[in-house]
Amino acid sequence: MSVLINVIFILYAAALVAITAYCLMQLNLLYKYRQHHRRLRRQKNGTSKVGAGIEHRPDQDWPFVTIQLPIFNEMYVVERLIDNIMQLDYPRDRFEVHVLDDSTDETVDITRRKVEEYRAKGFNIAQYHRTNRQGYKAGALKEAMQHARGEFVAIFDADFLPRPDFLKATLAHFEDEKVGVVQTRWEHLNENYSLITRLQALQLNVHFRVEQKGRHAGNYLLQFNGTAGVWRRQTIDDAGGWEADTLTEDLDLSIRAQLKGWKIIFLEEVGSPAELPAEMHGLKSQQFRWMKGGAETARKMLPTVWRSDLSFGQKIHATMQLVASTVFVCVFIMGVFSVPILLYWSNVQLGSTLLEYCYVGMLALIAVHYTANVEMQQESGAYWKRLAKFILLFPLFLALSMGLSLHNTVAVVQGWLGKKSAFVRTPKFNITGLKDNLWNRKYLSKRISWTTAMEGMLAVFFAYAAWSGYQSGNYGFLAMHLSMALGYSFIFYYSLRHVRIRR
Repeated sequence: MSVLINVIFILYAAALVAITAYCLMQLNLLYKYRQHHRRLRRQKNGTSKVGAGIEHRPDQDWPFVTIQLPIFNEMYVVERLIDNIMQLDYPRDRFEVHVLDDSTDETVDITRRKVEEYRAKGFNIAQYHRTNRQGYKAGALKEAMQHARGEFVAIFDADFLPRPDFLKATLAHFEDEKVGVVQTRWEHLNENYSLITRLQALQLNVHFRVEQKGRHAGNYLLQFNGTAGVWRRQTIDDAGGWEADTLTEDLDLSIRAQLKGWKIIFLEEVGSPAELPAEMHGLKSQQFRWMKGGAETARKMLPTVWRSDLSFGQKIHATMQLVASTVFVCVFIMGVFSVPILLYWSNVQLGSTLLEYCYVGMLALIAVHYTANVEMQQESGAYWKRLAKFILLFPLFLALSMGLSLHNTVAVVQGWLGKKSAFVRTPKFNITGLKDNLWNRKYLSKRISWTTAMEGMLAVFFAYAAWSGYQSGNYGFLAMHLSMALGYSFIFYYSLRHVRIRR
């Protein structure tokens, strides 16, 4: 037993060190991000001069753009999407819209009617309906390239509503011939709909401010986020095109393009509103795809990254970006293995002391999330309101992240092992305001997975660990075990609640 517990402690310690290293890398991105904004403030107007005056170009001088809208069973939002795209402030004869429709339900007819409506108005729009989902989204994008006439290709998922000036704001940055991709910042149409959407926004704001702009400022590899961005057609072809061997085809192609010498520009100042998953199973499917796809892409691309001519710093940051999803495995190991250390290890104080030393990573995490959600969100109300909201939500965000660790660990392990699975899209329901609800909606999950059952058991497991630590006077793990119990309870409760919603 003592040998087993010692092995458990070593794995627990290794997981803690890995989590702390990840958090410190986030702190480095925060440093680069702040450097960037200090440079902006030193400029006369605090804004970039790229593309100044471009809005005054004659219509015929604008490049021809193909707008691709990959969809699959999006009956609630596809009309909203097409209507929005047709309002783009761009010469009508300088763009075409391709709806890449893999749907198997009434979405096909809804889309057809909407496309015919705009074709009758003189717009260049077409629906390409596939009767199979070969390659899923990547396959649809790859097949659609044979129809694309644009020098540039803009891509929007079904839940995105770009602003009218999107194309003009992004195309200005392609004046540099080495720029292959321009990615914009995601905004949230329904952030205040529920606690689930608020917590998602908290994390996404970090990615679309500190992480993306920090990597941009540090000259590290970035990523196209699958939507709300524009590709130079030549870049897609040069990098080898879309490939369907991972669930994150966007990250995969981004890495390959940058290794070919192309640059990705991230525009923090250009926001693209989108709908966050409003129910737990949608959030889980999105997380599974992102986490597994990240591991698959790491498995595929890490050897190429380390054989490349990138600098050592670029390789380190690229590695951390590619293995970021594996942090959830470390969180799961840290949480589960802390319990036998508490109950059976004679030197339990060492385990809790190591946890305390690793709180420096927690401070880094707080700093990153504070910057993205309080300091840089001036448009979201008074400072004290943003701060109060952050103080309330951040502990709940940590609990949610811990509660997702089992689900995401399964995804990551499958990705590293090369186990293939379908591209499960995240359904959207046109949920934008507090008056909207999920009742009587199609696409909702009608079953409880084995991971949901395990999440319920883990909630009880960590509640028992917290009680045991309190009873024995060993308080070193108490806060973590309470957070774990809360997080798994949160995931379990909403998984059950949302699976009960019926048509």
